[in-house]
Amino acid sequence: MFVGEYRHNLDGKGRLSVPVKLREKLGAEFVMCRSFDKCIMIHPMESWQNFADKLSQLQVVEDRNIKRYFFSGALWSSLDGQGRVIIPQYFRDYAGIDKNVVLIGNNTHLELWDEAAWDAELSTGLQSEDIMSRLIELGF
Repeated sequence: MFVGEYRHNLDGKGRLSVPVKLREKLGAEFVMCRSFDKCIMIHPMESWQNFADKLSQLQVVEDRNIKRYFFSGALWSSLDGQGRVIIPQYFRDYAGIDKNVVLIGNNTHLELWDEAAWDAELSTGLQSEDIMSRLIELGF
């Protein structure tokens, strides 16, 4: 399970230093892909396989664009010897990432956000009353 919020900077080569406590959970190989929320999802292989299996169950014709969205932009990756991962330019462009980033835990995967975008999400998108109302609807 991934939890927490980690603020970091990308180096000049677009590399992210992954916190030590997340490296073991992430594993030797993992998959990065676009999210709908203008961030990058980083899945350990088991999590990615579960996600991919669900996507594969979608209807071929009606849902082909959903599959294209996730699979076409997905990238197998790994950490280097110093625990860093290169964030490709096309991912940085997609998520509006420049230098300051936030790596957040989201249960089965990590999300990489531009720091300003994450701060905006916290101030507008994650309103406690909205979350509380939804939890009540779900029976919590």
